[in-house]
Amino acid sequence: MKFSAPLKSDSIKIMLLGSGELGKEVIIEAQRLGIETIAVDSYNNAPAQQVANRSYTINMKNKNEILDVIRREKPDYILPEVEAINIDALFTAEKEGFHVIPNAEAVNKTMNRKNIREFAAEELNIPTSKYKFVKSFDELKDAAAYIDFPCVIKPVMSSSGHGQSIAKSADDLEKSWEIAKEARGDASELIVEEFIKFDYEITLLTVRNEKQTIFCEPIGHIQKDGDYVFSWQPMNMSEIAIKKSEEIAKKITDGLGGRGIFGVELFVKGDEVYFSEVSPRPHDTGMVTMITQSQSEFALHVRAVLGLPLNYIQYGAGASAAYKAVADTFNPIIDINENAFSDKSFVRVFGKPQSHIGRRMAVALTFDKDSSDKALKSAKEIIKNFSDC
Repeated sequence: MKFSAPLKSDSIKIMLLGSGELGKEVIIEAQRLGIETIAVDSYNNAPAQQVANRSYTINMKNKNEILDVIRREKPDYILPEVEAINIDALFTAEKEGFHVIPNAEAVNKTMNRKNIREFAAEELNIPTSKYKFVKSFDELKDAAAYIDFPCVIKPVMSSSGHGQSIAKSADDLEKSWEIAKEARGDASELIVEEFIKFDYEITLLTVRNEKQTIFCEPIGHIQKDGDYVFSWQPMNMSEIAIKKSEEIAKKITDGLGGRGIFGVELFVKGDEVYFSEVSPRPHDTGMVTMITQSQSEFALHVRAVLGLPLNYIQYGAGASAAYKAVADTFNPIIDINENAFSDKSFVRVFGKPQSHIGRRMAVALTFDKDSSDKALKSAKEIIKNFSDC
């Protein structure tokens, strides 16, 4: 493959639609290969916009605005990095010959929990929890009675766990309904899921292109209010559970097709594995790979997009701990103890121009050659010393 420099007539161009902290790392990895980068988001100075060759701020739900910037820039690859995006624009761009990663239909299926759940459970026969879709509070009550308590309630379209809650009894349904309806994204329809009493949940990063499919070591994670707070790699699993996880991840990603990295979320109970969700892009829990692998999830994503070999070295065990803001401000400042910067730990500050309570602003990463438990303990200790200024 031939590489040039950015800003040339023959430059390879990658456009990100969504420019948060994950997109920022993708841009950095692409630029290491001399690729010209364009970052698009709905607000100014988003993290990836700060490091891209060019940036645009548009209404990401407006079909014409998205198509206008695509047609103007003529990127070789379009990488949707958020769920809140006009899907019709991606289908139109694809029809016009632009290469959407992994492809427009995969983005369409995965951005909507109804689409991907029906695809996985009904078309691919992949094991999932019981589920029902509802559009009214009366339907929610009926679905919860059918699923039984506790049950998980989410909007069919939202990101980073927004709008998700667990109803432990019928008394919780009204509150869960309100939480879901207040979420960003499309809350016109909700999914009610059986709460599987799993032993743990994992993300299995699955990287594919036309040449091969590989799996990163499984990543364990802890969520709070549907959003990740800690992750570690590798997760200690039985060989049977690992094999079943890889089989499910391969089946779902083969079904979706295309190039790139997929974050396949799975519930594990003993040796049984259940499909939860999949994201056709780098996953927030996968930030741990910045310290555990020679090629992070972001580097592997770029390699897959370009059709390059997907090889990497696993350095050892590691963990990540997300720092979330405790205040609303247009001038966010994070106080980080210097002990966070050592031979076995470092920090990534995302540089978001505004914080609000609960917004993810930075991540601490720790390494331990042999023990993910030790790495996780260190990450938890480090993040305790973070604070807003």
